Amino acid sequence: MERTEVLIVGAGPVGLFLAGLLAARGVDVAVLERREHPPKHSRAIGLHPPALDALAVLGLDRAAVAEGITVRRGVGYGDGRLLGEITFDRAHPRYPFVLTLRQSRTEQLLAEHLERLAPGAVHRGVEVVVVKDHDAGAPVLVTARTVQGETREWSAQAVVGADGAHSTVRWLAGISVDRRDWGDSYLMGDFADTASAGPAAPVAEPAADSVAGPAADSVAGPAADRTAVIHLHRHGVVESFPLPGGQRRWVVHTGRQQRPESAGDLVALVRERRGERSGENASELPELPELPDAATATMISAFTVYRQLARRMVAGRTVVIGDAAHAISPIGGQGMTVGWLDALALAPLLSGLSEGPSDFASFERDRLRAARRAARMAEANMVLGRPLWAGVRRGRDTLARAALATPAKHHLARLYSMGGVIQR
Repeated sequence: MERTEVLIVGAGPVGLFLAGLLAARGVDVAVLERREHPPKHSRAIGLHPPALDALAVLGLDRAAVAEGITVRRGVGYGDGRLLGEITFDRAHPRYPFVLTLRQSRTEQLLAEHLERLAPGAVHRGVEVVVVKDHDAGAPVLVTARTVQGETREWSAQAVVGADGAHSTVRWLAGISVDRRDWGDSYLMGDFADTASAGPAAPVAEPAADSVAGPAADSVAGPAADRTAVIHLHRHGVVESFPLPGGQRRWVVHTGRQQRPESAGDLVALVRERRGERSGENASELPELPELPDAATATMISAFTVYRQLARRMVAGRTVVIGDAAHAISPIGGQGMTVGWLDALALAPLLSGLSEGPSDFASFERDRLRAARRAARMAEANMVLGRPLWAGVRRGRDTLARAALATPAKHHLARLYSMGGVIQR
């Protein structure tokens, strides 16, 4: 029987983040991960200012900024016509941008940090099969099976399930979920970014304590490359975001039916909805990046949107966080940040278990409320990008153009960068 104070199931970004917080507090922690190796491809790429605030607690914010792309502005189009733009210079005093960094690299930074604090804390190729929580102050007993077929047992003061939307820990703890399938499907992929996104826009001088100073600028690429582009088309939205390594993420709404994971299909949809960037069209749409080349694709993924919220996050001394507790639409890229905020709220409770009862009820109430707010924001973004009837589409575009021409655009920038929407 192996013993630890806190046993975390899931070595994704949320599990590793919580483990780092606990290890820094001197808590003995172990992390079990079913997969033998970290995933190579990334769905999540966005780190909003609250996510960077969270990384700063571990001292990893500067490392992330040094490797990522600082997206300082977003440009919106409606059926080929410019609607306006937002900038993030007022969105956050320390991080006036949204950072793009592949989740795989973010996980690697977290794993390396944890290894420095607690060598050997992560156990890969280990799948949990039994959780016995007596809810009477006794240790939680966990049985797991390795890929070699061996059985291992742990005893812990608390068990945390950070094992994703299909959480084994949640199921073993008897925690039910409410799920709504929206049916909206998307195709996304990463391609070589063959040209910059156009002329550089004026960028506000970073604050003295901002991590986006000259050193960060030198590794983040030219300012023109820091533009996110949203194209609201009558058949569904097309989005693109710059990535490190001279690549660009493309996301296309494909209606109610999930398409095959094909780079050629994705490029065809982008070409159909956005048109060629040549001649007169190029002068009218100067911010649009070059169309992706299917031959340069490094990742293609299709997904359908749903909302899944656990009815509770705490069962005795078993807790679920991140996607295990609340899987929301990935449109807007809030999921990982919400999971990290779960971890920030949970870590003090877990580190104080030996001193007496902790207020898990308030934790559960506050975090589920935050998850519902995040879900509503993500779903609003999704609805705005759906195929719409002509009259509704014109109304949407008119309202967007008006809002982006007034100071209201600063409020929108704050919303899209998760400022004031989700708090710990």
